[in-house]
Amino acid sequence: MDKHVRPDPRLIVGARLGEDVAVIDMGDRYLVAKTDPITFATDEIGWYAVNVNANDVACAGAVPRWFLATLLLPEGKTDANLVATIFEQMAEVCDQLDVTLVGGHTEITYGLGRPVVIGHMLGEVAPDRFVATAGVRVGDDIIVTKGVAVEGTAIIAREKQGDLEAVLSAEYLERCQGFLHNPGISVVRDAQVAQKAGTVHAMHDPTEGGLATGLWEMSQAAGVGLEINEAAIPIFPETAVLCARFGLDPLGVIASGALLIACPPAETEAILGALKGDGIQAALLGRAVEKNQGCRLIGPRGAHPLPTFARDEIARLFE
Repeated sequence: MDKHVRPDPRLIVGARLGEDVAVIDMGDRYLVAKTDPITFATDEIGWYAVNVNANDVACAGAVPRWFLATLLLPEGKTDANLVATIFEQMAEVCDQLDVTLVGGHTEITYGLGRPVVIGHMLGEVAPDRFVATAGVRVGDDIIVTKGVAVEGTAIIAREKQGDLEAVLSAEYLERCQGFLHNPGISVVRDAQVAQKAGTVHAMHDPTEGGLATGLWEMSQAAGVGLEINEAAIPIFPETAVLCARFGLDPLGVIASGALLIACPPAETEAILGALKGDGIQAALLGRAVEKNQGCRLIGPRGAHPLPTFARDEIARLFE
């Protein structure tokens, strides 16, 4: 990637492993830019598009401000109601996050079986408040909010409803589908509460590839190893049930809704307390160690490597 990047003295963060945003120096503040497509989900796709892009901007310590969207819609399957519904979903989330929908592009194109939305979020942050994924330091504690896997649970329950209706009650299935909103896939508030409560060295939201991939990305971006307490990983019971049904590993399932936070141990109690005081569940996962120790899960079987996933586990549902 580096060989394709034209040098720019105002580019603070460009295309780097583990970093999900670009950061541009605008003088008294940094402009934080993010783009991400929604390809797995079809139901409430507009809701996903705004939230997942806002999440990465918030993980940089920035405030999401402006949103653009490119809508690619399938030929022969698109009508005015579909377009209106997607825009209504995006507008609802923008209102909730105090974000302005400022532009984009909409087209009907061939070769698509379902809608695809590519979101673009812009935000801003004071230079001294910027947080990079690469900021993890040896000795830092690693905190996770909510649990695993909020987005994956909602997608499985919504996209595989027909298969699940025969084995799960309507009430249980509805609760799983509702994970999109409760506990919700947004981590904007999680990031803001954590930063206000204490010193934060790094934040990262695990998305494609699940919690395990999010931890690997933090490790590789910062050049550190990680020791993760396997028993401390908060896997929602609903997630475990749905993943077991389809033979998926919860650690590799798309995990928007959780926020990974690296902080000095002296700040951990205050950050955990502030999150819980704001109604956001959080857990201490482990700590950052020297790079040569690698990324390991510590559990009943002793220490073993943190799993890796070449692609998100949820992709297997669409084969």
